[in-house]
Amino acid sequence: MATTVSDKTGVRRERMLVGGEWVAAADGRTFSVENPARRGSVIAEVPRASASDVDRAVRAAAAAFPAWRAAHWKERSKALLAIADDIEAHLEDLARTLSLEIGNAIRPVSRPEVRSVVDVFRYFGGVASELKGETIPLGEHMLSYTLREPYGVVGAIVPWNVPILLSAVKIAPALAAGNTMVLKPSADAPLAVLELARICQTHLPAGVLNVITGTGDESGAALAAHPLVRKLSFTGNTETGKSVMRAAAERIVPVSLELGGKSPAIVFPDADEDKTVDGVISGMRFTRQGQSCTAGSRLFLHEQIFDSFLAKLAKKLAGLRIGDPLDEATDMGPIVNRRQFERVCGFIDEGARQSGARTIIGGLPPKEGPLASGYFVEPTVIANVRNDWRIAREEVFGPVLVAIPWRDEDDAVRMANDSHYGLAAYVWTRDISKALRTAHRIESGWVQVNQGLGQFPGQSYGGYKQSGIGREYSLEGMLESFTQRKNVTVNLTF
Repeated sequence: MATTVSDKTGVRRERMLVGGEWVAAADGRTFSVENPARRGSVIAEVPRASASDVDRAVRAAAAAFPAWRAAHWKERSKALLAIADDIEAHLEDLARTLSLEIGNAIRPVSRPEVRSVVDVFRYFGGVASELKGETIPLGEHMLSYTLREPYGVVGAIVPWNVPILLSAVKIAPALAAGNTMVLKPSADAPLAVLELARICQTHLPAGVLNVITGTGDESGAALAAHPLVRKLSFTGNTETGKSVMRAAAERIVPVSLELGGKSPAIVFPDADEDKTVDGVISGMRFTRQGQSCTAGSRLFLHEQIFDSFLAKLAKKLAGLRIGDPLDEATDMGPIVNRRQFERVCGFIDEGARQSGARTIIGGLPPKEGPLASGYFVEPTVIANVRNDWRIAREEVFGPVLVAIPWRDEDDAVRMANDSHYGLAAYVWTRDISKALRTAHRIESGWVQVNQGLGQFPGQSYGGYKQSGIGREYSLEGMLESFTQRKNVTVNLTF
C-alpha cells in the first residue's frame, strides 16, 4: 500500500504506521500541515489519531516486544546501521521535507539535521553490545550479578523544532536496548518523521516501531496514560512535561523529560572579538529562528565590552539572509506557525517597550514586502534588559536575544542561575581557569566553553531544575533511560 498520496492540488495525504501497516485514523479524521513560508498554504493532510488508534499502536508494540527483546544484539545493531545507511541515501528528500514543514533553511539547518540523524543511528548501532551488568563479590560460594533489561513498550513524544533528530535520539537507543516504541510527533511537524518511519520500517519487524499522528491533548495524552506503556520519554515545553510526569505518576512509570530552557551566555572582557560573536550567533540558534531549547538567549556581557560587542553582533546579524527555506542562499526561514509567530511578536513588543530597553537590531516584523508572506521574524537583540523581566525569564522560542550588562563575576553567575531552567549554558573567555570555574558554578546540565555548537553522539545531554530529568545522546543515557537493572544471586553450594 502506498503510504503517501498527493491529490490534484499537490496536497499530501498521509498515513500512520501501526503494527507494520500504514493506516488512516479509525474515525477518518485528519488535520492540516501548513507551509510556514507561505501563510495559509496547506501541504499535507495527516491522520488525527484518537485513543483507539493509540491503543492499537501500543498493543502492536507490546505484541512485537518479546521477539525483539530476545533478538541477539547483533541483529538489533545490524538493523540500526542499515537504517543509518538508508537515511543517508535519502538525505536530500528528508531535508527538503523538514524545510517545507518547519521552515528551517535547508543549507545551514535541515541537511545538517539529517546528517546528525545518521550519526545517531550509527552510534547506537555501535553500542548495542554494551548492555552489560556487574558482578558483586559475595564470596566463593555465592554468584551475584546484575542484568540490564528493556522496559517493554516505550511511549515517546517529540516536538516540532528538531523532529527527526529528536525522534532518532529516542528510537535508536530504545530499540538498541530491546524495547519497542510508539512515537508521536508534533502535529506541526509530522511529515519528516513519517518519512523516517518508512525507512525504519524497511529494516525492522512489524510493530517494533509505530508512529501515530495527532494532537497532544488527544493522542499524546492517551499514549502517556496507556496501561501497557512501561516507559515515557518526552521532549517539549516544561508545562506539557509536567502533564506527562503526572500521567506517569498515576501508574508509577519511569519518565525521561527534556524540557525548556532560557540558557545564559556569559562573555568576559577578553573575548570581545568576531569569533565570539559568531559563536554567540550559533549558540543562540539564529539560523533555527531561535527555535531551540538550547538557545543561548540571555547574553551576559561585561560592561567594558557591552557596546562594542553589540555593535559587532548587530553587523553580523544584519548580514543574515532571511527568506525561502528551500533557497540555498537563505540563512533563516520563518517561525513554524501563526500561534508561535504571534507569541514571539508579543514578547518583542513587550520587551522593547520596557523602560530603558534598547532594540539594537530587528523588532516587530514588516507588514509589507516579501517577508510579510510568511511567518518571518528578523533577528532581534534587545539591550539593557533586566534579568527579572519576562522576556529574560520565559522561553521565547524565537530569534530574540536579550543583552544584560554585568561587572562582577559572582553577579554574572548569580544572574545566570536565577532561572527555573537549567538546560544549557555558554562561557566565553581566553582564561581557561576562569572558564572552567564559571562552567562548574553554572546550574545547567550541558555547558560549552568557547563554542556554540549542538550535541554530538556520546555526550550525555539533559537538564537541571525544570529543564528536565534524565540524559540522552549517550551510552549512559541509553542505559539510564531505556533499561532497568535486575539483580540475580545464586547460592553455589545448594
